[in-house]
Amino acid sequence: MKIVMALLVSLAAFGETTITVERKFSQPAADDAAAKATITLVGGFLDNNSAPLEALTDGALPTNDDQPSANVFFRANTWGGRVRIDLGSAIDIAAIRTFSWHPGSRAPQLYKVYGSDGTSPDFDPAPSTKLDPTCCGWTQLAFVDTRPVTGDEGGQYVVNISSPNGTLGRFRYLLFDCFETESDDAWGNTFYSEVDVLAGRPPEHTRRY
Repeated sequence: MKIVMALLVSLAAFGETTITVERKFSQPAADDAAAKATITLVGGFLDNNSAPLEALTDGALPTNDDQPSANVFFRANTWGGRVRIDLGSAIDIAAIRTFSWHPGSRAPQLYKVYGSDGTSPDFDPAPSTKLDPTCCGWTQLAFVDTRPVTGDEGGQYVVNISSPNGTLGRFRYLLFDCFETESDDAWGNTFYSEVDVLAGRPPEHTRRY
């Protein structure tokens, strides 16, 4: 089942951003731009049972719905955390995809994602969790919230962030600001399985020089 969740006024470089959510896994990219990226925790703490951050970019998915060792998630009873992906150089990004899977409240995704080329004089590569990244050289690309209003929240989620103009912008760094999906108990931090960063150039008529 594929649901178009939102069409937002984008803060990216080339216009609108489309966010779609699919409630069934598709195959992640094995050789996308994130496959050789450097991934760093810049806020919060990984849970002791979490997979290492590199599991987000290894092209592999869990084999069942409650597999902590195959997912990245933040410490129990905390707000979440911030993760930075360094692609090594600025590239045109066509889409970002995030995967998650769990039988309960760790399945939905709740995060903001920012991009930067790293050239702004005030650029901070690791902004404090008390600091709005847009104040230090980052551009907000999307706000993702896949928590269902009704029905079962468990299962598989694939979020696709893209632009009808062909690119989200030209960035070297991506910053994921992830939040707990609920605070009724200690288990509200999402099981993130994979992050794809798909490179691409905008159509000729939308390029800016």
